[in-house]
Amino acid sequence: MAEQKILTRRRFFGGIGLVAAAGVAVKVAAPVTTVAAALPAEPEGNSYRLTEHVKKYYRTTTI
Repeated sequence: MAEQKILTRRRFFGGIGLVAAAGVAVKVAAPVTTVAAALPAEPEGNSYRLTEHVKKYYRTTTI
């Protein structure tokens, strides 16, 4: 009977530790997904893109 209680108690506390670790993992991983979603999507294909180096070129060509 004593062995049964110890084993049950160990499983209980092991389960609590597992749930806590999963909660921490979710909390840490959540900001990464929101940052990735906030980035603007790149247009597909070979279309014109106004990037920083193009803007710099335009500034150098003005009179």
